[in-house]
Amino acid sequence: MSYTDVFKRYEYKYMLTRDQKEKLMETLEGHMKLDEYGRTTIRNIYYDTSDYSIIRRSLEKPVYKEKLRVRAYSKINEYDKVYVELKKKYNGIVYKRRIAVKEYLAQLWLTGKAQEPYICQIADEIEYFRRIHKGLKPSCFLSYERESFFSTDGNNVRLTLDENILGRTCDLSLTKGILGERIIPSDYTLMELKVSEPIPLYLVDFLSQNNIQKSSFSKYGTYYQEYIRHKADVSNITGGILYA
Repeated sequence: MSYTDVFKRYEYKYMLTRDQKEKLMETLEGHMKLDEYGRTTIRNIYYDTSDYSIIRRSLEKPVYKEKLRVRAYSKINEYDKVYVELKKKYNGIVYKRRIAVKEYLAQLWLTGKAQEPYICQIADEIEYFRRIHKGLKPSCFLSYERESFFSTDGNNVRLTLDENILGRTCDLSLTKGILGERIIPSDYTLMELKVSEPIPLYLVDFLSQNNIQKSSFSKYGTYYQEYIRHKADVSNITGGILYA
């Protein structure tokens, strides 16, 4: 049997300083609690084409965009289940559709070496994405330490705090260790609000009083701009000198 999930919500991102995070934790008291998993290390493999056409288009901020990634919430081996996720965004609304499969099957499937592992709507959507993006392959590993909070006020609000965000383009497997290049400074935290209704007033007040502005920060997009594209630019320049 397969396991599938479907999410439809707004996601808002904010970059917090250490001081702002401390104030946030005080604000959350009585409204939100850390979930049962506590602080976890999330591992992701993003799939893209050889020329990174998917992330390049995403950075152009089109009305509609989508990404494909494989995610694990702990250290795994090739026989453990991971989540193959198709994340879409249209007019500010995020749609996330995912299916759980064994890690080795996910690799074979997404690189075109095996058929889709289950017959279901989400698997069909992922397969369609794979087919229209020719040459899809693992392109970037991203990991981060996350704390997830849920609302105790009865509303459907989730809040996550991500730190130690690392990226790399080598050893692109979720079974490998946590290492890579740092994407944000060690004293900053990326906060994400995930809501299907208006943001609670106490959080609106917190953001306003601390002058915290919404950010369009993308982990994969930032890593591509700061490291992958930069390395390609340096390589092109070096190549030009060598051939001069």
